[in-house]
Amino acid sequence: MYLSQRTILLYVRFLIAFTFNVEVNSHWWSMSNKPLSITLDNHKTKSICEYVEGLSRNQKTLCRRYYNHMSFVSEGAQNGINECQHQFDGHRWNCSTVKDSSVFGKVLKIGSKETAFTYAVAAAGVVYSVAKGCKSDTLGTCGCSRKQRPMGLAKEWRWGGCGDDTDYAYGFAREFIDARERDNLSPRGRKERARKIMNMHNNEAGRMAAVRATRPACKCHGVSGSCSLKSCWYQVPDFRVIGDMLKVEHKRAIEMRMNKRGLIRPRKRPREAPFITDLIFIESSPDYCRRNTRTGVLGTRGRECKLNSRGMDGCGLLCCGRGYRTKMIEVTERCNCKFEWCCEVRCQKCKRKIVQYTCK
Repeated sequence: MYLSQRTILLYVRFLIAFTFNVEVNSHWWSMSNKPLSITLDNHKTKSICEYVEGLSRNQKTLCRRYYNHMSFVSEGAQNGINECQHQFDGHRWNCSTVKDSSVFGKVLKIGSKETAFTYAVAAAGVVYSVAKGCKSDTLGTCGCSRKQRPMGLAKEWRWGGCGDDTDYAYGFAREFIDARERDNLSPRGRKERARKIMNMHNNEAGRMAAVRATRPACKCHGVSGSCSLKSCWYQVPDFRVIGDMLKVEHKRAIEMRMNKRGLIRPRKRPREAPFITDLIFIESSPDYCRRNTRTGVLGTRGRECKLNSRGMDGCGLLCCGRGYRTKMIEVTERCNCKFEWCCEVRCQKCKRKIVQYTCK
């Protein structure tokens, strides 16, 4: 079959564009909505490692080697996404996801402080989930934490129990998550090299946030809860605590610049280099007010706002000065709930009208 030179050129451009988009957009975060195996036929299955678009070459190798870890990686990615959406709920950028392997869409091509947060919170999510998973019989390569008794713990309290193994979880998360950046050995330009450094730094900041949030937890023992004896161990706190820590770091994230070798340094130098727990970014945040298909920004048009709020979810800030629409809507709620012996709560369904405000 004869193909014209123009047809061949268009085909080549399509392949280049397709390859570029898969490389740039797809991400390991997409494991958050993938099953652990995909059935092919007659009970034959192939590992998720062969099907997740977001895994780099070395990540696929690690996925096959640590296949029993992947459910915890998936859970960690979902923890990160959920926490991101909680922390930015009501903001102009609300950490919304898209239905493809990029998870957050084209907006993360921009090296902004919001992108920095997503990398950090996802990495923290993996440390959190794997550390918890080490206490189960699933992994086999790790178990209860072996950290030594911390200073300041009362002498009469027993150091024991099964602690969360953040040492192992940190090491695994570092190997798996950073493999994506390490695979990119020779970034094409200065900006790409700087973005690689940015990503790896924020990955580490997220992992360290999870590790440093770990604190001793204790349980009382004794007759009738007398607490005559306490057993203590290291425990990762609720993930919300880690998310709150990273949100603080997002607010004071450090803008960086690139030099001729592709390294990055602070624009304003209160100190020579950022701390390991700092979030860093290399580009200003885009305008999240208006929809922009080029950058992937969804805009705030149609978003629900709160009329009297002075926060980011208030109609003034969220609607970016464009004003808002008022609409009366009917909602159905549980009401007149009663406890019935034993042991059930029965409720009625009541309808009421409320005023809804949405951005123009």
